Amino acid sequence: MRLKRITAMFMSTMLVLPTFLVSAESDDETSSEGKAPQGKGSYSEKNEVVYATLDGSGDPKDMYVVNNFTIKDQGKIVDYGPYSNVENLTDLTEIQVDDNRVAFTAKEDEFYYQGNLEGKPLPWDINVSYKLDGKKMNPEELLGKDGELEIQIDTAKNKKGEESFFKNYLLQITLKFDSAKYKNIQAEDATVANAGKTRQVTFTAMPEKEESFKVSALVSDLEMEAIEIAAMPSSMPIEEPDTGDMKKDMKSLSDATAEINRGVGKLENGIAELNDGVSQLYDGSAQYKNGIIELNNGSSELADGSASIKAALQKMSESVSAGSGDMDMSQFKKLEGGLRQIASGLTETETGLTNLKYNYSKAYQALDQAIQSIPVQNVSEEEIQALYESGADKAVVDKLVANYKAAQTAKQTYASVKEAFAAVDPTLGKVSGSLNEMSGSLSTMADNVAGSMENSDINESMKQLQQGLQELSSNYNSFHSGLVDYTGGVQQLAGSYEEVHGGIASLTNGTNELENGAGKLHNGTAELAQQTADLPDQLQKEIDQMINQYDKSDFEPVSFVSAKNEKVDTVQFVIKTESIKKEEDEKAEPKKEEEKSFWDRFMSLFS
Repeated sequence: MRLKRITAMFMSTMLVLPTFLVSAESDDETSSEGKAPQGKGSYSEKNEVVYATLDGSGDPKDMYVVNNFTIKDQGKIVDYGPYSNVENLTDLTEIQVDDNRVAFTAKEDEFYYQGNLEGKPLPWDINVSYKLDGKKMNPEELLGKDGELEIQIDTAKNKKGEESFFKNYLLQITLKFDSAKYKNIQAEDATVANAGKTRQVTFTAMPEKEESFKVSALVSDLEMEAIEIAAMPSSMPIEEPDTGDMKKDMKSLSDATAEINRGVGKLENGIAELNDGVSQLYDGSAQYKNGIIELNNGSSELADGSASIKAALQKMSESVSAGSGDMDMSQFKKLEGGLRQIASGLTETETGLTNLKYNYSKAYQALDQAIQSIPVQNVSEEEIQALYESGADKAVVDKLVANYKAAQTAKQTYASVKEAFAAVDPTLGKVSGSLNEMSGSLSTMADNVAGSMENSDINESMKQLQQGLQELSSNYNSFHSGLVDYTGGVQQLAGSYEEVHGGIASLTNGTNELENGAGKLHNGTAELAQQTADLPDQLQKEIDQMINQYDKSDFEPVSFVSAKNEKVDTVQFVIKTESIKKEEDEKAEPKKEEEKSFWDRFMSLFS
């Protein structure tokens, strides 16, 4: 639009230039004749273009402002600015400057004038640094060099400058490189484009942001165009993106997170049940362990007592076999007493085994119930892998898996040895029954001995007694051998079960730790589910914040030159660094600079 306006003004100027010059001359003459000057003018808008030159490192050098007015009423216009010098770019009329007050007479629809500024700070601090082959160098040292070039451009807020420009303007930084001299150009976060034989690298610094940009390249015979920095208001309104599909995906993620939390909650409950079952297993195992140790301790006494009985029966059998002639009636009395004593000992042993059988049965039932309480839940490798991929703490999941496998191993191991445990109780019953039977036989035998002493046929009684003792001794030898084997097995079982009980204790500790870990895992998934419950709303909120951050469409332009200036429509900045170029040899004498005509000054607007 601005280009069309300038072009139209240029064409109209070409057509009316002679008339304009005559008119300007007539106005001057009228003024010299003392006629009243033209009245007060007005304008509808003002535009400022700030041109600033920096040295190669980014330090300010020169600055001037081209002011453009769209004239509403022709006449005298007043503008403000601390200019060191002003120049009319529209016509030849004089511009009056008095203490930052700039007055001029506008006779056309457009009016331009230039004002030079000294010491006016830009809104940005711009720093440009150079490295060649990793060595920091000043820009004037780079000319003609070869190597790997790195350029860093840092932009920051100038605390002495007008803050509103830093907050609302974006910077567009452009570097131009000759493709014949620069190769392998690398520039992160930049737009790189070809413009003929030139590679153009453009960075953008957003409003309110302090940025740092880098570009690197391999260069030969280094020359470099000026770095151009254009600053313009970020006034383009930003349309809200279509986030419908994204919100649906976010909702799916939120629902999935909630489902994971529910699943972990069920897992926590299952692990709690497992831990309770393992605790019961431990209690039952402890009872069984104590019972088997007690049985083992009693077994040695039982074997010793049985050995004494065996020896006594053997001796009695041998004594009776020696013949009745060597014994008197007092010996029969002693025999009767010995038999009754042995029978009493067997009865006591049978009572002890009966108590032991009861305690063992109780301990075995507790152990069996505890083992059976371990849940039979087959967790597949796919389900375990899904738990790992859910985002849960890997260490906690490792404990979950390890304790699950330990619990299942304990259950399977028990199933394989359950038959041996179950056989102990009936064996104790059989042994107890055998002892009861033998005790009864010995009591009967003692009764027979007592009756024999009243019988006149001593020899016949002795023969019967001898046969009974021999048979009893022989049977007791077999019983004693079985009892020794049994007690040896009990001893081995007691020793082995110490290790089994230790494993159950470790399992108990592991499942307890597992339950604690599952609780922490559930707390974490619950927090995650809570935080992601309103994920679509959070997404919308973040988008709104980002749009509000960069949408500067409500920015009201202010004058860069003076706060007194009104109706400012746009303020733009055109900033350039000095180029790094070789000076051209001039064989001819330079021509003396001629004073610029109006036409030259007018055309300078487009150069």
